[in-house]
Amino acid sequence: MSTTSSSTTSTTPSTTPEADQVRDAVRDRYAAAARSVGSCCGPTSAGSASEVLDPFGRSQYDEADRQALPEQALVASLGCGNPTLLAELRPGEDVLDLGSGGGIDVLLSARRVSPGGTAYGVDMTPEMLELANANKTRAGVENVEFRLGSIEDLPLPDDSVDVVISNCVVNLSTDKDRVFREALRVLRPGGRFAISDIVLSRPLEPELTGVMALWTGCIAGALTEEDCAARMRDAGFEDVGIEPTTVFGRAELEDLVAGLDPEDLPEGIDVAATIGRLDGVIRSAFIRGTKPR
Repeated sequence: MSTTSSSTTSTTPSTTPEADQVRDAVRDRYAAAARSVGSCCGPTSAGSASEVLDPFGRSQYDEADRQALPEQALVASLGCGNPTLLAELRPGEDVLDLGSGGGIDVLLSARRVSPGGTAYGVDMTPEMLELANANKTRAGVENVEFRLGSIEDLPLPDDSVDVVISNCVVNLSTDKDRVFREALRVLRPGGRFAISDIVLSRPLEPELTGVMALWTGCIAGALTEEDCAARMRDAGFEDVGIEPTTVFGRAELEDLVAGLDPEDLPEGIDVAATIGRLDGVIRSAFIRGTKPR
C-alpha cells in the first residue's frame, strides 16, 4: 500500500535535520528530562515555557487522576493532552502507549482496563523506562508492562491490542507513515487509535523546520491537520478525525521563544514577525482512527 497520496502536503522541507540527528536529540532531551524528572513538552524543561505549555499537558488530568499517581509520574508528564480520556478505555481491553515516557498514561490506562486488561508502554529512552518502572512500583499497579523500543518498530505482535494511545510523541518521529502503519499492525480488527498531539493549520516556514530545539520541543515535526489525516488513511485507518483543542496564541509563542537559547534561532530571523505569522497556527489536537474490521 502506498504511504502517500495526492492529497498529502509534505511538511518536511530540505532543511529538516537528518533522521538520526533528530532521534539522538530527542533521546538526549528526554533522557535529561527523566534524570531531572523534568517538566512538560517544550524546548525547555524549566521557566516560562513550561508554565505556558502546562495547559497542553498536566492540567488536562483531573484531580482524581492526579491523586491516583505518584508525584514522580506527574512531574515527568511531557504530553499535550489526556489520551486516556480520549480513548474511552473499557475493562478487559489491552492498550498500548506510544512513547510512554514516565508512564503517566500507562498507569492511568491500567486502572481503566482493569480487570482483565493490560496496559503496555513503549519508549526508546532507557532512562524514561527506568523512571516508568519505578513509578509502576510506587503506584502499586500490576497490569502494566513497559518495553524498550521505537514507535517506528513496535516490539509487539500483530493484532495484539485493542487501543493505541500516545501523548505528544508522534510529532517527534521523522517517519510518521511508518508509525501509523505500525500502530495499525498491532491493533486488532476494529481497534481504536486515539492520540493527543501537536498539529498545524499550515506548514511551518523552512527555516523553522531546521531548528532542532523546535523538533525536540514538539513543534517543528508536527504535521498539518490535512497531511496527518491523509497519512493515516493511506496507512489503512478509517473514521479518521482530528479535533483541535488548544491553540498557541501570540502570548504563548512569545513566552515559548523566551525559553529558547538565542543560538538555537536561525540567524537574522525577525522574531516578532515570525510570532505574528504563527499566531494560531500551532495547536494540540485529539486524533482518532479505527482499524477496519
